Amino acid sequence: MALAKARLALSVVFSACTAYYLGTESFNVYHFLLLGLGGFLVTASANTLNQVLEKDTDRKMKRTQNRPLPAGRMESWEAVLFAGITAAVGLLALAFFNPMTAFLGSVSLVSYAFIYTPLKRISPVAVWVGAVPGALPMAIGWVAATGELGLAAFFLFSLQFLWQFPHFWAIAWVAYKDYAEGGFYLLPSSQKDGRTKETALQAAFYVLCLIAMSWAPVSLGISGYIAAGIMFFMGLFFLYFAIRLFKQTTAKAARQLMLASLVYQLVVFLALMIDKI
Repeated sequence: MALAKARLALSVVFSACTAYYLGTESFNVYHFLLLGLGGFLVTASANTLNQVLEKDTDRKMKRTQNRPLPAGRMESWEAVLFAGITAAVGLLALAFFNPMTAFLGSVSLVSYAFIYTPLKRISPVAVWVGAVPGALPMAIGWVAATGELGLAAFFLFSLQFLWQFPHFWAIAWVAYKDYAEGGFYLLPSSQKDGRTKETALQAAFYVLCLIAMSWAPVSLGISGYIAAGIMFFMGLFFLYFAIRLFKQTTAKAARQLMLASLVYQLVVFLALMIDKI
C-alpha cells in the first residue's frame, strides 16, 4: 500500500467514479466497482514506477525517505514486477468498458511515470505536464460510462486539470525546503525561491477559471442549477484563500489554501452527484 500510495490512488478512483456516475444512464454497481479497481491498479502502477525512478532523491527528503525503496525494505526489481502486474490487470479491467477507456488509462500511466517524473528535476513546467495524467481519470470515468469523448468529458477533465495548480502549488509552497533537498523546484515564480506573490497570483488565476466554468454542467446536461450554484460559491470560497496567500505569502496561508482546495473538490463532486439524483 505504501508503494502504491494508497491514499493518492483512492483519490484518483474517487474522481473517475464520480465522472462515471455522472455519465451513466443505468447505474451498475459491479461496473462501478470494476472501474474503481482498474483505476486503483493503474494508479498504483504509475506511483510505483515514480518511486523506482526517484529512489535516490527520495532518500534526501524527510517526507519520502521512509518509503519502501529508499528505506531498503524492498528491491527495485520487486517494485517493477509489482508495477507490471498492477498495470496489466488494471488496464485489462478498464478495457472491459471499451478500448478508449484502456487507452486513456495507458496515456495517464505513461505520461505520469515517464514524462512528468523525470521532468520534475528539470523545470516547473512539470506541474503543467503532471496535471494531464492527474485530470485524465475524470475523462476515463466519463468514457467508461458513455463510450465517447465529447464536450462533457472535456469539461470534467478541465475541472480537475485547473484545480490541480492551486492545490499542488500550495503543497509545494509548504514543503518547499524538502522538495529543494531532492532537487525539485516546482513553484512557477522565477523570483527567489518561488514563494512569492507571483505564484499566489497564478494560483488565484486558475481558481478564477474554475469559477468561470461553474455554469458549464447545466449547459452540458451533466447536472442542474443547484450544483452550478454550489460550484460558483465554492469557487468564491476557494478564491478567498488564494487571495489570502497573495496578501500574506506565508506557509500557513499556503496550507490553508491546500485544505480549501480539498474542501472545494469534495463539495463540488458531491454536489454534482447529488444534483443528478
